[in-house]
Amino acid sequence: MSNSLYTINILSFLNQIDIKVIETALKEDTFLPGIKIDKGRLLYDPDKLEHPGDLLHEAGHMALMTPKEAVLIEGNVADFRPPGQDDEIGVQAWTFAAVLHLDLPPEVVFHDAGYHGESQWLMELFQSGKYPGLSLLAWMGLCEESKFPKMKRWVRE
Repeated sequence: MSNSLYTINILSFLNQIDIKVIETALKEDTFLPGIKIDKGRLLYDPDKLEHPGDLLHEAGHMALMTPKEAVLIEGNVADFRPPGQDDEIGVQAWTFAAVLHLDLPPEVVFHDAGYHGESQWLMELFQSGKYPGLSLLAWMGLCEESKFPKMKRWVRE
């Protein structure tokens, strides 16, 4: 499957789970190339998007936000939260569940350019049945720990 087919598949999924994605030209540099969280919306520039799986990762941040928080955050999520509370570990688990749900290769999200050089390690960790971040997803009511990576719902209420 090509990057464009991955992108189409991912965008369709995000639409199904009510994460609003808007295709637009992004003039500024963004945390991940071609993608920007923008107050409850996910903006993406297909000309600048380097890795389709990054759409899933940023959507994971949005999925784990409370509705009140979602309308406030723009850009890098970590800039809006105290250190250590950026929910990255939960986003990684959410993204792994989404990749399996979409029947995509894990490398689509856990690509070599991502996760500060730890992509391979994270992918192997999740594939081995160890799920850091799972407790956070269960606490948010998105899944049952015993049934992960099956999700009860994809977006926090």
